[in-house]
Amino acid sequence: MFALMSAPAPLAARPTTPPLAATSRVASIDLIRGAVMVLMAIDHVRVYAGVPAGGPMPGVFFTRWVTHFVAPAFLFLAGTSAFFYGRKHTDLSRFLLVRGVWLVLLELTVLRVCWTFNFDFSHYMLAGVIWVIGWCMILMAALVRLRPRTVGIIGAAIIALHNAVMPWVMNHVPLGPLANIVYGIGPVGSSPLLVLYSIIPWIGVMAAGYWFGTVLVMEPARRNGICLRLGLGATALFLLLRATGIYGDPRPWTSMQMPRLLAFLNTTKYPASLSFLLMTLGPTIALIPLLDRARGPVAQWLTVFGRVPFFYYMLHIPLIHALALVVSLIRTGSVNPWLFTNHPMAPGNLPDGYMWSLGLLYLVWAIAVALLYIPSRWYAEFKARRTDLRWPKYM
Repeated sequence: MFALMSAPAPLAARPTTPPLAATSRVASIDLIRGAVMVLMAIDHVRVYAGVPAGGPMPGVFFTRWVTHFVAPAFLFLAGTSAFFYGRKHTDLSRFLLVRGVWLVLLELTVLRVCWTFNFDFSHYMLAGVIWVIGWCMILMAALVRLRPRTVGIIGAAIIALHNAVMPWVMNHVPLGPLANIVYGIGPVGSSPLLVLYSIIPWIGVMAAGYWFGTVLVMEPARRNGICLRLGLGATALFLLLRATGIYGDPRPWTSMQMPRLLAFLNTTKYPASLSFLLMTLGPTIALIPLLDRARGPVAQWLTVFGRVPFFYYMLHIPLIHALALVVSLIRTGSVNPWLFTNHPMAPGNLPDGYMWSLGLLYLVWAIAVALLYIPSRWYAEFKARRTDLRWPKYM
């Protein structure tokens, strides 16, 4: 999705393959991106495991909570990558427009089938994270004609103010069936499309990420200082707003029927509240200077995924879904029909006795990630070697 940054260490060299690392890049970006790709797979295994999306039990809650960092990093770093693409190419607006349309179409076709393993398009279509990345890129095709600082101010304003402004807009502006696409969750009119990720506030996150590219091109000491101040400042603001409850999330944590720490962290993701974005983006940004010198096999392993995130994404959904079929066959001797229903938003009632244990969930997750490493490494090396081809930049 955003393959313009580099890794902490080059992959093992081959005689005919140029090294993948580039000295002009920030090492920690691919590492962070790879880490969130791995975390993302936990949540998508959870979908087919039948484990709830959170709840009062710490194991279930944190299985979901750790994956909250994924979507903000996706959108934010997609904006950053757009900035870096624009430094090397003159067709940034066209690239974002074409890439955005391509992502939306893939979400509604190929990925929809991968999620469901059925072709019932007339009753269910998903507007998920790839959908919203696509639409945000389409909008960014216009925004990038402005100065990066102006784009960043627009993005920050959307992130900061949408919890106050958008409820009023939704009550006073007749958006009709477009309402959930703009700001909400659920069906689009009478169509089969169900929105999981609305355009606001995610366009703000991508726009802020675009400005953040100007930080990453600064000399290292200044860049790292700004990253720490931004990241720790956002995290501190989250703690303040969440503790006081004066603004930032529509759900007061003090009224939730769960342990107080879990309630405090249980911010609203759909649509993503200010508190949710501060809670996730703050630590992510603060980690950049801390991970910039990361080395070793784990860092290198994560970097492989971070260099080919969209390729990884396109493979991991059908792989996890197929592994769920195998698990069902091993556990019961047959494949449960529930696995062919409309995941993840409308799968229907969970069959009795189906839910996996957390141990099984994490085992399948580890298997999936291990299986994805070899094709991801191959594609990373292919992209580095075949710079003469145009189509890989859209993958």
